[in-house]
Amino acid sequence: MILSIESSCDDSSIAVTEIATKKILFHKKISQEIDHAKYGGVVPELAARLHAEALPKILEQTEAYFPKLKAVAVTNAPGLAVTLVEGVTMAKALAIALDLPLIGVNHLHGHIYSLFLEKEALFPMTILLVSGGHTQVIDAHGYKDFSLIAQTMDDSFGESFDKVAKMLGLGYPGGPIVEAYAKKGDENRFDFTVPLGNSPKIAFSYSGLKNQVRLQIEALGDLSEQDRCDICASFQRVATAHLLQKLKKIFKNGAIWEFAIVGGASANLYLREKIEKLCHDFGAALHLAPLEYCSDNAAMIGRCAVDAYARRDFTPFDARGSAPRRAI
Repeated sequence: MILSIESSCDDSSIAVTEIATKKILFHKKISQEIDHAKYGGVVPELAARLHAEALPKILEQTEAYFPKLKAVAVTNAPGLAVTLVEGVTMAKALAIALDLPLIGVNHLHGHIYSLFLEKEALFPMTILLVSGGHTQVIDAHGYKDFSLIAQTMDDSFGESFDKVAKMLGLGYPGGPIVEAYAKKGDENRFDFTVPLGNSPKIAFSYSGLKNQVRLQIEALGDLSEQDRCDICASFQRVATAHLLQKLKKIFKNGAIWEFAIVGGASANLYLREKIEKLCHDFGAALHLAPLEYCSDNAAMIGRCAVDAYARRDFTPFDARGSAPRRAI
């Protein structure tokens, strides 16, 4: 089994994955959303302190699995430095105490492997990664064999939802809140401009759209509940249309038979519906991670670590490359 730890942002999570079957034997996540909501976003120092409290409590529940562990995996990049160090420090201590190899996992690779929980990985595949920190299109050819096709030039898709929610005074996290308000709104009331609509560049940008929303809020003054719903619906429509416009260019540039959406923002059902139609139009199969594993979680880190373990792709404990004494 492999024990995996995730602490890249504001979710404290630990999982245990069986190597042979890839089955998730244990998974628990403690969210900090309520703690950060009053600030309208994640406060790194607070997040780190909450990880220091939550991770040991979750780890206690996994002690029964310790005798069968073959490795310890942990998210080591990218993310908030002060929160990553909480998970990495725990992983190193545990690996040293149990004399096990350490597997450092790139957080974005983890999101890709959320598609393969409890099953074999499927490559090649083109993947749209949409989260609070990233908006990227990736060609995944195999384990760690990834090439970047396009990415955002400023704000990410998920980040723009958070900022619109904050401007409207709706709370944090913004993604699910904006989506909920959008369901009750008129998506055609506000004619926001699709970013990079006339540009041939295959890239993403959300700072301009966010500014359009800000100006509209200021123009309306005192907002009614329906105003907020209509702004959310119009924003969501244009934010998604921007993704679709650039994805169509990518689909037209080459045959894509396997396509996926991953990341926290991939839980947006409006986005899923539009991407599903796009894939249907181009004859591509659409792959989606289970909704409960779209956001940050240790299960996806553990699944990626299973493939790393099969390749003996271990991470040195320190700059000297110290390794466990026990035979692997």
